[in-house]
Amino acid sequence: MAKVDNISEQEGGAIRRRNERAILAAAERVFARHGYRGASLQEIAEQAGLPKSNVLYYMGSKRKLYVRLLERMMERWNAMLDDISPEDDPAEVLSAFIRSKMQISRRHPEGSRLFASEILGGAPFLQEYLSGELRDWVQSRAAVFREWADRGLMDPVDPIWLIFLIWSSTQHYADFEAQVLGITGRDALSDEDLEKITEFLTRVVIKGCGVRHPAPRAEDPATLTER
Repeated sequence: MAKVDNISEQEGGAIRRRNERAILAAAERVFARHGYRGASLQEIAEQAGLPKSNVLYYMGSKRKLYVRLLERMMERWNAMLDDISPEDDPAEVLSAFIRSKMQISRRHPEGSRLFASEILGGAPFLQEYLSGELRDWVQSRAAVFREWADRGLMDPVDPIWLIFLIWSSTQHYADFEAQVLGITGRDALSDEDLEKITEFLTRVVIKGCGVRHPAPRAEDPATLTER
């Protein structure tokens, strides 16, 4: 009996995860197209292929669903910097951060535009997150950047302005896609275009911040003796 119950719980968990993914994907499209006020839970449910009651059961409310989407987008963007330390190579960290931001904004353009719309509207649903959890996250990353500067691994640029610069420049190609395509005369940006943009932004940031690779560590004398 216990084994049957365990299988049932596993199946229930898989169904929940599948339904939540469907709801979040549908909600991202609907909110990006209509904004918070214009979006309806009924349309989100229809696009997710689920009853409206299921959307409320899994997400709680329209507001909670909207905020969850916004916070999820920030978590996607910033995951690359979550585990950095002063011992890391700043050139490698910043290069990887820029590349991951470009790739995520390309894969999730509607989520990026949704976040931009929220911020342009004064961030009415994100004030607590911006001034709490996200502020703490930025300050802790900024402390690592300052230590790199103290060690001579990069110029003493303001790390918070640097994070803002990377956020804005990498999101531009999703948030202002119509402008980019109109000016460049393209129907869409290709993978090759995105690679060139990524290389360009990386070069500008790395050179502009005077980033230098750490000096190789001296080998342990005991290791040299053993050779």
